[in-house]
This record gives sequence, structure tokens and C-alpha cells, in this order.
Amino acid sequence: MRDLHVKTRLAPAPSRNKNRVKQERKPINWRPFVTWASRAVCGVLGVAAVGGIGYEAYRLVSRTTFLKLETVEVSPLHRLSRNEVITEAGVRAGDPMLGLQLRRIGEQLAKNPWVKQVNVRRYFPHTLAIEVVERQPVAIVNLGLLYYMDAQGEVFKPLTQGDSLNFPVITGVSEDDLARDPAGTKQTLTAAAALMDLLRNGKAFNLADVSEIHTDKGFGFTLFTAAGGVPVRLGNDGFEEKLARFAKIYGDLQGALAAVEYIDLDYHDKIIVKKG
Repeated sequence: MRDLHVKTRLAPAPSRNKNRVKQERKPINWRPFVTWASRAVCGVLGVAAVGGIGYEAYRLVSRTTFLKLETVEVSPLHRLSRNEVITEAGVRAGDPMLGLQLRRIGEQLAKNPWVKQVNVRRYFPHTLAIEVVERQPVAIVNLGLLYYMDAQGEVFKPLTQGDSLNFPVITGVSEDDLARDPAGTKQTLTAAAALMDLLRNGKAFNLADVSEIHTDKGFGFTLFTAAGGVPVRLGNDGFEEKLARFAKIYGDLQGALAAVEYIDLDYHDKIIVKKG
């Protein structure tokens, strides 16, 4: 029988660390990190040194007489002068060739309303070539002020003193139309330019016989004859066929235009001549 009053001595727990092998701590090897950092610093310093040497070399070369601007070639011009182009380009003889900013030169020239397209090239050792495509006016648009318009329907320059007035005048559009509906106004002016192309190729009745082209959103286009200012109503479409029919009778009408109130071509099979 077990004596419950006798305390049983417990055997001591075996030590967990008794058989553990002590590991020695190895010192951190910083050499790879130091080597990597040294190479990085040397690389940065090398790039900076090469950049500095390159910049100094660029400055030295750009200052040499061998790379100075001597010749400016300008394409043939009709509206602008060679001196105007060179002045607006902002270049002059003696400028460093490497210092010429071709993009800036092109942007400066493009600000001129007569310039439609510009191309600037540099030819070492001494030459700058400037090629300018000028705008050609085909009509005058009355927007309250008079503006030139090109064959693409672009309104590009207000008329100033000395500008030629020997162009057909387009009426019926305003600066408000151009501001509120630029796409629709451009479409109207492009249609007017296409109409002028047809008239330019006409024989019996052509662009020289027209003094004004009026446009109306509801009634379309109306031409006014140079002789007598007689309105010739065309409508919105079918211009080629309508003008071809009108050309057949225009020769007979020329002598009597003073007595004509208007001519209506906006039909597919007839022409109405209303006499005053």
C-alpha cells in the first residue's frame, strides 16, 4: 500500500543545454559591401568627369572658327523677303553652328502668317538652310474685318495697307461664327474654296466673272457677277452641273445683265432669270 504521506522526490529534469554544441559567432565580412560602394562611387565620379570633359569639349569646339555660321540658304520666296526670314529666324553670321537651335528657329518662323510650313537644316561646317512654304491667298473673307483665305479654307491674315484686293470676296460668315462653330465655319469656307476651283476652270463663266461669293446656312451659296453685281443662286450642292448649264446661256445674258434682278440655278432641270 502506498504511503501518501511520504513525498516522492522528483528526478531533476534533464538539462536541455547539456548536449548542445556551442556555436561561435563569425564576424561580418564587410569587404563585398565596401567594394560595391567603392565601385558605385567611382562610377558616378567617372560619369561626372566624362560629362564635364564632354561639356568643356563642346564649348571649345563650338567656339572654334571652323564651326561658325557663314551662309544662310533660303528657299525662293514670293510674299516674304530673304531678309525678313533671316531676321525672324534670329540668326546671323558668326553664330556657333552647334549652338543653333533648329526647333526654336522653326517655331519663330511659323509665327509669321504667310508661313504655311518651314523646314530648317544644318550643314556642317558653315551652312544653315531654311525652306519656307508660303500661303497663297485665293479669296478675301469679310468677318467684319477683311482676311485672306487660302485654298484649304484657312483664314490666316488680316489685310493691311498695301495688300492686294484683287480676289473674290466671301461674305456671310463672321468672327462669332468662327469662334462658336470653328468646324462648321471651316467646312463652309472649304466648300467655298472648292466652288472657286470649279469657277477657275470654267470657260464661258469663270472666277473672273465673280466679284463676291455669299454663303447662307439656309439658302446655300449665291454668286454675284463682277458685271452689274447680279445674284446667281446656286444652293448647297450640284455646283458643277448647275454652272455647266449656266455657262451655256451666260454669253447671251452678258449684254442684258443690267436688266436682270437675279438668276436662280438651284434646280436640276431649269434656270430662272428674273428681270427687274
